[in-house]
Amino acid sequence: MRRTALLACATLLAGLLPLASARAAVADDPAPVPVDRFEGEVPFAGPPAEGLFTWGSDTDDPPALALAARDDAPEGDKVLSGTYDISGYGGFSHEFASAGPPRDWSAHRGVRFWWHGENNGRKIAFEIKDGGADGGSSELWTTSFTDDFTGWKRIELPFTDFAYRTDHQPVGGIDHVLGLTAMWGYAVTLPAGAKGAFAMDGVELYGRADPSLRTFVTTGSAVYPVDEGGTASVEVTVGTTGSAPLADPVTVAYETAGGTAAAGRDYTPVRGEVTFPAGTASGTSRTLRVPTLKDRSAETAETIPLRLTVAGAKAPAETPQVVVDAHGLPYLDGRLPVKRRVADLLARMSLEEKAGQMTQAERGALTAPGDIAAYDLGSLLSGGGSAPTPNTPEAWAKMIDSFQLRTRATRLQIPLIYGVDAVHGHNNVAGATIMPHNIGLGATRDPRLAQETAAVTAAEVRATGVPWDFAPCLCVARDDRWGRTYESFGEDPALVDAMATVVQGLQGRADGRDLDRADKVLATAKHFVGDGGTAYGSSTTGTYTIDQGVTRVTRQELEAVHLAPYRTAVDRGVGTVMPSFSSLDLIGDGRGPVKMHARADMLDGVLKDRMGFDGFVISDWQAIDQLPGDYASDVRTSVNAGLDMIMVPYAYRDFRTTLVDEVRAGRIDERRIDDAVSRILTQKFRLGLFERPYADTSGAADIGSAAHRAVAREAAAESQVLLKNAGGALPLKKHQKVYVAGSNADDIGNQSGGWTITWQGASGDITPGTTVLEAMRKHSPDLTYSEDASAPTRGHDVGVVVVGETPYAEGAGDVGNGHDLELSAADRAAVDKVCAAMTCAVLVVSGRPQLIGDRLGAIDALVASWLPGTEGDGVADVLYGRRPFTGQLPVTWPKSEAQLPINVGDSSYDPQFPYGWGLTTLTKVPQGGAATLKALGAAAAAAERAGAEETGRALVAKARLIVQHEAADRITEAVAKPFADADHLLLTGRYGAAVQKLTQAYRAA
Repeated sequence: MRRTALLACATLLAGLLPLASARAAVADDPAPVPVDRFEGEVPFAGPPAEGLFTWGSDTDDPPALALAARDDAPEGDKVLSGTYDISGYGGFSHEFASAGPPRDWSAHRGVRFWWHGENNGRKIAFEIKDGGADGGSSELWTTSFTDDFTGWKRIELPFTDFAYRTDHQPVGGIDHVLGLTAMWGYAVTLPAGAKGAFAMDGVELYGRADPSLRTFVTTGSAVYPVDEGGTASVEVTVGTTGSAPLADPVTVAYETAGGTAAAGRDYTPVRGEVTFPAGTASGTSRTLRVPTLKDRSAETAETIPLRLTVAGAKAPAETPQVVVDAHGLPYLDGRLPVKRRVADLLARMSLEEKAGQMTQAERGALTAPGDIAAYDLGSLLSGGGSAPTPNTPEAWAKMIDSFQLRTRATRLQIPLIYGVDAVHGHNNVAGATIMPHNIGLGATRDPRLAQETAAVTAAEVRATGVPWDFAPCLCVARDDRWGRTYESFGEDPALVDAMATVVQGLQGRADGRDLDRADKVLATAKHFVGDGGTAYGSSTTGTYTIDQGVTRVTRQELEAVHLAPYRTAVDRGVGTVMPSFSSLDLIGDGRGPVKMHARADMLDGVLKDRMGFDGFVISDWQAIDQLPGDYASDVRTSVNAGLDMIMVPYAYRDFRTTLVDEVRAGRIDERRIDDAVSRILTQKFRLGLFERPYADTSGAADIGSAAHRAVAREAAAESQVLLKNAGGALPLKKHQKVYVAGSNADDIGNQSGGWTITWQGASGDITPGTTVLEAMRKHSPDLTYSEDASAPTRGHDVGVVVVGETPYAEGAGDVGNGHDLELSAADRAAVDKVCAAMTCAVLVVSGRPQLIGDRLGAIDALVASWLPGTEGDGVADVLYGRRPFTGQLPVTWPKSEAQLPINVGDSSYDPQFPYGWGLTTLTKVPQGGAATLKALGAAAAAAERAGAEETGRALVAKARLIVQHEAADRITEAVAKPFADADHLLLTGRYGAAVQKLTQAYRAA
């Protein structure tokens, strides 16, 4: 799933020295305080230095700024002018130095400035940073204005108009109160999608502070559920900025009125007034009680709004609602079969409620939290990097519980199902256990261990209140230029099929009986189908070169390569399936490329009908927008094709309305809607959400625990593939003096890869963990580390150079979109210097093979480390011989990019290292020749006939090690092809034939 990039962290301001105003001030108003006059008093700079700076989602998106002399300048001689052409997001900021003093704006009503209008009707966002230790750890508050005028106009933005940003905070979670006493600056976000120009002048603070900014009334919650006959307690609290006592009295009048509950029958009406006298301490609360009445009849939920009228302070943003919980209805009875509960609930639902259940929104895109109830939303998600502030397990659980609480205000109280992309651990959460990416798990050839990593992931995800994981990715990666290669277990469908045990790790038993456990989540098989087979250059999405492109295959190839893992996942009971962004072009069907989100023949025909999938289909991120036609057509086509829930992160209101309209117009049959909603409700019941909608945090203490990290460490160790080991360079010896270099030796972000904390991932210290260097120091305390190998190399016994890629995700990582398969110049230089000076081992930390052929002769040991995650100790375990190298290549390692795509089974196959290759550092490597292989072949064939899988695999493994020892560095095409074929045969249970292929490779060596 891709995630539209969130707005960059804005930052902000200039020195605020009050200047004498030439204009007469309004009585009792303080004089305006200049912030920016744009006469050159504030330099162009960058954070953390004080100054004006630009930012954007890519290198083209930051605007161009200049201080331009203009005769029509509203103030002084110059204005700030600029041009922009923004595809993602971009803008500029004026930030105070992060170590400098913040400014106090609390005496003023708001901020204003001159803006030269272009009358283009476009919205410009204005953001301020409030509180915190520095500009990088403050809270972001935002508002906007519309350019619907021509020429200069003074824009006034009262501080009461600013709202706390829910979609992004740099670190966040200070107090969620706009205090204005510690301000760090401002930022302007310019409109995207078309070229434009702007001019700005005279930023200043104006007016006297609005009293409601200093004093405010809040309630403990917006929703107060209560059992019929119980009494709801609504807590009303008065607060002030800075926590000062009240300067003036505050009164709160209250009255129950409106709602769906009937006064006198469902509740006892209440009204009255409470007063908080002057001098009352900030944080003082009063409790208002609303008694409900019991009538003993089964009912849906009923609402009782408690209207508050506040004098002397800012009123709560929402009217609190008391809700008498639904009760006595069959769908609420956990003793009944799920099928009966679904039928009862479905029969009670309106078309609008059904449409809401089919709608999934991004949590940061909610216009207001009340939209969950207003639009009967069935699901929310966190896209990559969409996290609460602070990003802690506790904050996740609290956030999701607050969303679930909103569903209590709906008539039927259907809980949300919340989803995340936990693709290698609970990777959105700082401090969670980050597993190796799937390509590394494929290298382990260990389905049991893969299942265990998924079980750890499920436990950590569910402990934060999330019951649904958009994983596993069951793509079969056929071209390493694809930016999602690392999300695949490998290039061989048999390998991907074998690793589908992760479904059981996430969900438990195939019949769904474990889904209501506090350590299990609903799994998602993605991306159906063929996303790993897209042709290079076929993508039409932005600058992508292969991701979201076209997979052109015969029906036989589709069945054998791309569909096979999904059959297994369905058999394993996977609860949801996500279609691919890509298009499928089936040779011979005469349709040409058709987006998977529109292929009813595949979604309804193959997946649901032929395979018998009984879960629900969830779309990818805004994927229906890529279908041809208008929006109504997109909705109609996708739902009729078999999509059950649609991920419409920002368009949830439009989608729900359009879906209802299409059904009422007869263009979507309501039976199709009922089928979709039944599938969704079935999984919600199986997950136990109706009985326990809120987070069970009993397992939260295990998030990132030593026990969980031990599983990740084991997986990291087993994922390491030893490609070359001349002269027994590995394992390292304790007495050796070790020299470590390379860009990825000491970078937890690089070794974790994309989909870590943020969508694209990032270099640096982004989450707790152990880098490869830190792990190595535990074995060699006196090792020398020099990232660029600039430190003297003399006097060392062995060098370890850790090189590879920096993080990326999806199409942003496609080769040709700013990426290639070559090592960086700095990494190449480090390899050359260290390997020329001493025995050296090179570790490649990457999401796909890197091209190292021209340096292979100078390298003594070469290791494919993939993306091992946070547990660098696992890498050190095999480097120092604590565990043997046992990993095998899950993809073919090419000699050059010109060979791509190259895969096991190709008629022409001459790689650097074949699929399945992986040397070992076992104490004793099996010995033998042709006679030994002949005997192993006979025994393997017998094991195959007897169904003795463990024995058969062991016999083939022994034969493989014999062949690798013989071939060594003489891997010709005659060796590589049968060697790779043997590993495929092994995975499909044909042990005798596998040894025959290995014997063929041995003879060619």
